[in-house]
Amino acid sequence: MRTATLTETKNNLSALIDQVRNGETILVLDRGRPVARIESAVQGTVDAEGRLARLERSGVARRAQAPLPRDILTQEPLSPRSGASALEALLEERDSGR
Repeated sequence: MRTATLTETKNNLSALIDQVRNGETILVLDRGRPVARIESAVQGTVDAEGRLARLERSGVARRAQAPLPRDILTQEPLSPRSGASALEALLEERDSGR
């Protein structure tokens, strides 16, 4: 259970409600003493659209601009060339500053 002060609750109510939609329970404290609990009125359901919106706002996720091409699911994956190393490629990319 997450806790939030009364001031935090007033200033960040929308963000706290998003967390509650995703199953979190918030205990509201006033001067260190519990005064309220915010919990979902609809138990067992997760608002996937609300969760995605929260992830977009925080910059963690981004919605696709176009639908996934169907042929990408039927193509054979590319095989790495002989002697290829993912670690070497990563270090090379990091060194080049990309």
